[in-house]
Amino acid sequence: MILTSALVVLTDLAAMLLGHKMFRRHFHLLLSVLLVFGPALSLWVSQYSVFARRGHFLYRVFLRSGWGWTCLLVGSFVLVLSFSGRRSVLLSLRHLSRLLAAGGLWLGFRKVLEVLGNATGSCYEALAAAPDGGPASSQPLLLLREGESRAECLGQGMQWRGYEVSEDVLLLCLCCLLLAEETAVFGAYLNVGGASGAPLRILFLLCVLLMALWLFLLLCLLAYFPQFPTQLLGGALGCLSWRGLYQGWYPLGPSWCCPGRPGSGLLSSG
Repeated sequence: MILTSALVVLTDLAAMLLGHKMFRRHFHLLLSVLLVFGPALSLWVSQYSVFARRGHFLYRVFLRSGWGWTCLLVGSFVLVLSFSGRRSVLLSLRHLSRLLAAGGLWLGFRKVLEVLGNATGSCYEALAAAPDGGPASSQPLLLLREGESRAECLGQGMQWRGYEVSEDVLLLCLCCLLLAEETAVFGAYLNVGGASGAPLRILFLLCVLLMALWLFLLLCLLAYFPQFPTQLLGGALGCLSWRGLYQGWYPLGPSWCCPGRPGSGLLSSG
């Protein structure tokens, strides 16, 4: 009984926050501020921190599978929410198609960035010492290796120099904005008296915790592994993807070629 009451209070407060107009209107600005000023934190953070290691548990388990975690939790929440509201399989599939569209866009960006990186970059192999046998300089000499992709170059322990965009930052920004949009409707859903059992509330709370984790990992990447302007470009692409989907395409309304906004068909007849 106490746990159930605590769950209701926590989810109601989170739903009120995420559904507030100020949060929905300015959340992308918060991400922009993090992207611009987050790298400045590298002047104060300790490089001996556990988060300064790329092999940390959070990076290995969550960051490398960020889209999978987002699809799993958001997809489950959207499915249960839409089916609880209308008991319609077609409506649930229509709402789930937003994740399919975002996933296709994410995969498309990855492919384009991979092709662009391979076309504009080169692989270099570090020389252990100067050619004349003298002492090695502070900046090691590099021997150009032609005809290799970025993945092959890094897989052989060499260095890749070229045009890059941070895929990690792109993914984290896109996932944060997607989570904010998909969960914001829960407050309005509760206000109209929608069914809200414990499973739905738990899924909502897990989505909120996942968004908090993505924000934390984004801050860690900016503070401990600053890479300007690659991270700024990645964040810009993530925000551009969100704007194109949730503020450009989805507001056109539910149709055969548009899944509609989150909550359409649940909170109204649209």
